Amino acid sequence: MFNLKIIIASTRPGRKGPSIASWVYDVAKTHNEFDTELVDLAEINLPFLDEPEHPRLQKYQHQHTKDWSAKINEGDAYIVVTSEYNFSIPASLKNAMDYLYNEWNYKPMAIVSYGGVSGGLRAAQSLKQVITAQKMMPLAESVPIPFFTQFIDADGKFNATDIHNKGLGILLKELAFWADGMKYMREKKKTQ
Repeated sequence: MFNLKIIIASTRPGRKGPSIASWVYDVAKTHNEFDTELVDLAEINLPFLDEPEHPRLQKYQHQHTKDWSAKINEGDAYIVVTSEYNFSIPASLKNAMDYLYNEWNYKPMAIVSYGGVSGGLRAAQSLKQVITAQKMMPLAESVPIPFFTQFIDADGKFNATDIHNKGLGILLKELAFWADGMKYMREKKKTQ
């Protein structure tokens, strides 16, 4: 079983990411390949990067960085649930990714994006550049959700369509495949 972290990227008040991430979490729990955890960047509450040493050195001085490092290091695979801000990802997500380096290496990351007409695809493309710089594997499979507010009811619950559910099912199957393959790469890297 692989440890899957579902990361809620947006931290702003009134955000809708937790609603969509809850759906992703509920579906992921039904796949027996994953031990799944929601990771909310609003709760993690990292300040802007304040470590004096480069993340590759892992000489962390602050407890919030050590805690974040441990949380991400546990993961074998990740799904980022992200909104789109000005054709890119939220600053909170970029900051959280920049805090660490080795902890991300040789692990797959998938993207569930949401927004207006583009469904957050421009944010997803921007995020893929960051993912590859972290020596991660960005999945080709993604779940973009355009005009996402129409799927959120008065209680704040995201009501996925059959298309959303099918797309997420394909994404999860592929994510498990990559998590299995990249496990070998991480083990091999430890011996070098």
